Amino acid sequence: MRTRLITLITICGLFLTGCVQEVKPLKLATLQDFQSQPIKWRTCFDTLLCTDVLVPIDYENIKLGTFKIAVLKHEASNKQDRVGSMFVNPGGPGASGIEYAYAAEYIVSPELLALFDIVGFDPRGVGSSAPIRCLTDDEMDANYASDSKADNAQEFEMMVKETQVLVAKCEKNTKNLNSYSTENTARDMDVIRAVLGDKKLNYLGKSYGTYLGTIYAQLFPDKVGRLVLDGAIDPHATPLQQSLTQAIGFDNALDAFLKDCLQLDSCPLPIDATTEYFTELFNSVARKPLTTRTKRVATESLVVLGTASALYDNESGWPMLRVALKQAQTGDGYMFLSLADAYTGRQPNGTYPNNEGDSGFVIDCLDWKDERTNEQIAQDAEQFKLQAPVFGPYLSASGISCKYFKGVKPPIKIKQIKTSPIVVIGTLRDPATPYSWSVALHNLITDSLLITFDGDGHTGHGRGSSCVDEIVDTYFITGKIPATDQKCDLSTAL
Repeated sequence: MRTRLITLITICGLFLTGCVQEVKPLKLATLQDFQSQPIKWRTCFDTLLCTDVLVPIDYENIKLGTFKIAVLKHEASNKQDRVGSMFVNPGGPGASGIEYAYAAEYIVSPELLALFDIVGFDPRGVGSSAPIRCLTDDEMDANYASDSKADNAQEFEMMVKETQVLVAKCEKNTKNLNSYSTENTARDMDVIRAVLGDKKLNYLGKSYGTYLGTIYAQLFPDKVGRLVLDGAIDPHATPLQQSLTQAIGFDNALDAFLKDCLQLDSCPLPIDATTEYFTELFNSVARKPLTTRTKRVATESLVVLGTASALYDNESGWPMLRVALKQAQTGDGYMFLSLADAYTGRQPNGTYPNNEGDSGFVIDCLDWKDERTNEQIAQDAEQFKLQAPVFGPYLSASGISCKYFKGVKPPIKIKQIKTSPIVVIGTLRDPATPYSWSVALHNLITDSLLITFDGDGHTGHGRGSSCVDEIVDTYFITGKIPATDQKCDLSTAL
């Protein structure tokens, strides 16, 4: 999911066409009209197909107007044996489904590419689909670099004021702001399913994409085809539980990185280093930011963000973190800044071609409003510090980020889900979506298979385990799953 670490610290860029926030209704008076609307596919990116689908801004007030949702299709190469469409979502909230489907050959196997149209869409508010706008590029730079840890009451109050300013800018710059919830996106996905002519939804959702898939299964259980939910969100976890569990997850991932690093001759850390090394590093950078090859400096928040970014992927992120740590010992923050920019999508010219930061913040707040008072949030900070000493202090105040939106509807309540079989994947040392969340979602879905991946990094599918990938492929192609839950690692195969 779009981590609450990023929501606090702030509080993938291929666009197809000009972005349109609202368009006039085209004789779409009922939901059935939307589901049967004609669409025209156009060739894009040389070999792919693109279109736009109109959806209601408000499903309870269809006459309010429409949003235009950008859709991309990577057609099945074996049209004779084609199974159907497979919708994909990479997470976020705020990440582009268009970009994800564009890279279809890197996210699913050749077998699935042959048999399925891989369909991606930018969720409402994201990318080319009625984009949410809050901050300018310069304001985004300042926001990411600003202090993200309240060391005293004055700094906590400053966070509150900055959040109020951010929300005001979002409300000023984006109409119908309260319409961008994941519940509405799930309803959009069903409209797109119907427009494409699929009787049921096949879906691969990762990270926050599992929450989108969960809500879809709750709303449309009879339309569920073959769903894989990888790196799951626990829909029953409160914002407090989410933030604390995630802080612990990042601390655990940092500990795994540290143990791996100390076994390498190239490790830049002292032989007796513990995770306290990072606490001291962050505190040191707070006093004196790291310099870079540019005019920008790597502030405490950017170093924390860069560290978290590296922990998402042990294969590529961990080596980059080792380089960043070595550079930091000489006062150089270039690699930490690069890691942070890679996560936020900031380009070398200072632009943010996608709106992931803005949209992720708003959508997250519409989905998960913290009911605690600011006083309770401040009091709970000690719990974060005790249970997650490194990342906890940077997540403890995340609840204040979503308290100032006006007129937000209560989020959908997820009940026991009864559908055709669904596959849930949880990675044991996943920093962003801890394994316990996948177990919780598995228990919530009556007929589900849990795949436990004994690995590091974020999500389990497509990350080197033939065991995980073969189960997923067989499920999508045949609809069949093993009779019992499965455990996989990098060496096991079916």
